[in-house]
Amino acid sequence: MIAAGIGCRRGTPVEEIEQALTLAQDTFGVSGANIAVLATVSSKAEEPSLRAFALQRGVPLRSYSKENLESMMGEVVSPSERVLRLAGIASVAEASALIAAGRNARLLGARISTATVTCALAEGDGPLQEQEEQP
Repeated sequence: MIAAGIGCRRGTPVEEIEQALTLAQDTFGVSGANIAVLATVSSKAEEPSLRAFALQRGVPLRSYSKENLESMMGEVVSPSERVLRLAGIASVAEASALIAAGRNARLLGARISTATVTCALAEGDGPLQEQEEQP
């Protein structure tokens, strides 16, 4: 299964999230693949555009605490000083994609960034039930 980790600025339009995901899929050669889950940090779980995008895609939106995301810092490939300053965690997109992808998760590459969205894709065997959090 492929999980998409998403970080975005508040108020980002759904179309910009879609563009970032499409860019990530094209970049990593999985443009035809189904995304099984969208994932983000808990503080973004109620972001209207993320919820609307998940609904449009027909996939669940999972959110994870900063503590859970921090547990993945050894696995991320492009931590961000800016995100660390703003959100208190060095990775949202990559870390949340890895958690959502579950067992044997691996990033397909470094996060893709646009002006308002970061997107990372991870492939894995599916989430461990006790790791999942939901908004």
